[in-house]
Amino acid sequence: MGTYGKEELRVYNSMTQQKELIVPVVEGKIGMYVCGITAYDFSHLGHARAAVAFDLLYRYLLHLGYEVTFVRNFTDVDDKIIRRANEKGVDPVSLSDQFCQEYLKDMGDLQCLIPTHQPRVSGHIEEIKTMIQKIIENGCAYAVNGDVFFSVDKSPNYGQLSGQKLENHRAGERVALDHRKRNPADFALWKAVKPGEPSWESPWGPGRPGWHIECSAMSACYLSHKFDIHGGGIDLIFPHHENEIAQSCAACPDTHISYWMHNGHVTNNNEKMSKSLGNFFTIRDITQRYHPLALRHFLISAHYRSPLNYSLLQLEGSSDAVYYIYQTLKDCEDALSSFKHEGIEQSKNKPVKVLPAAQECISKVCSEFYAKMSDDLNTSHILTGAFQDALKFVNSNLNTLKKKQQKQQQLTVVQSLTEIENQIKEVLAILGLLTPLTYEQVIEEFKQKALKRAELEVADIERLIEERALARKNKEFAKSDQIRAELTEKGIALMDLGNRTEWRPCIPTSTEDSNDQQKPCIPTSTEDSNDQQKPKLST
Repeated sequence: MGTYGKEELRVYNSMTQQKELIVPVVEGKIGMYVCGITAYDFSHLGHARAAVAFDLLYRYLLHLGYEVTFVRNFTDVDDKIIRRANEKGVDPVSLSDQFCQEYLKDMGDLQCLIPTHQPRVSGHIEEIKTMIQKIIENGCAYAVNGDVFFSVDKSPNYGQLSGQKLENHRAGERVALDHRKRNPADFALWKAVKPGEPSWESPWGPGRPGWHIECSAMSACYLSHKFDIHGGGIDLIFPHHENEIAQSCAACPDTHISYWMHNGHVTNNNEKMSKSLGNFFTIRDITQRYHPLALRHFLISAHYRSPLNYSLLQLEGSSDAVYYIYQTLKDCEDALSSFKHEGIEQSKNKPVKVLPAAQECISKVCSEFYAKMSDDLNTSHILTGAFQDALKFVNSNLNTLKKKQQKQQQLTVVQSLTEIENQIKEVLAILGLLTPLTYEQVIEEFKQKALKRAELEVADIERLIEERALARKNKEFAKSDQIRAELTEKGIALMDLGNRTEWRPCIPTSTEDSNDQQKPCIPTSTEDSNDQQKPKLST
């Protein structure tokens, strides 16, 4: 697939609130830092959306030819981690490591590429202490009884990203007022040790880092103080990213991040997913019942900056859509395999052209794909339109191959199908929807998930197919129709192909609109990055 050039990629910059052309700090290279999870429980759908959104950006930048350094951190020292570890009577860092590994498994299932670096707070304490010391030396932070606070009054541009104004802050609104602070909005860079907490020695006494300082220190460590893209969920704009900017500039006045990018919330029943409402799902909850590719398809079905409403109907639709893609690719592969050797031999002496309709199909897929991806990664309808037309072309011409034709006509169709298949695969690869498995293996995985949702075994379906065949033989058509309808209600479609009947997953007729939700399986406590109201100034 040819590209339209790196200059075509525009992304929405939360700082300027407009779309801007990507112009790297260093030509041909991109430095990207994305805030990761606080690892103390299984990751949820909000985490999945952020990961897939920036994985998509990572993949597209690589495809355009950039050399990308992608850094995504793990917070493994935090209040929530400490509380959970104390509840369980385990070491906080060990607990966090367990859920870092669980997160990486989820990311692998979702086809997310491994970032260049995945730093953890516990491994960068020295860099954090050095940055805090520099901020103090520059007169922008102060120590009180082992704590170190950043002085927001020393940050003249505080609020530039979020639009929050210091004068709008009401002291003590969200946290207990700390009278040791010079300004109620001042936030912790270093926290003095408390009983039952992990701690490290520092010039201000034993303690641990505050939340915000970790990303400033680790992004500077791996990308310097000037880099291209900083990303995260929209809920991180304030206070996390606002505080990052303030402390990074205080440590190094030349700090500059070109593009701030943020993905939207995930909602359930059009209501923001949150721990307090008990309406959120872990990634594992979903991938136990649906193929991870279906979940990824669902996550990119809306623009990454838009709210994404979770519903069973949409997830079923994504599952059905990906199954159709892979079934089409498998049918194409099966058909081409019987002609491949002969076609290659023929093409040595006489190049085989593709059908004009095929060439037009390929051109449209290419142009639509780049137009949408280069417009701030607009994936909302990227697998419709020309992409669907390409799948229809494949299915239509597979039937053509079965008809008797002249050898050269057959070769032209074969070559056309081969090139369209390659085009489809390249689009899927960039979107992260192409796996190393064979088409047949992926299809089988989808079928196994469908059986699990239907609470059936293969033997159950085979028995019902036999019962239906007998009913049809005995002209008991009402019974035959009932068997088919009951299976369809459970998400299993029967297809009569000549003298045999096969089955495939389908959207269950029992799946109603997005308001009819199954109850999520909720762990004892799961962090929810979306569990915030409109940002207000606070520590």
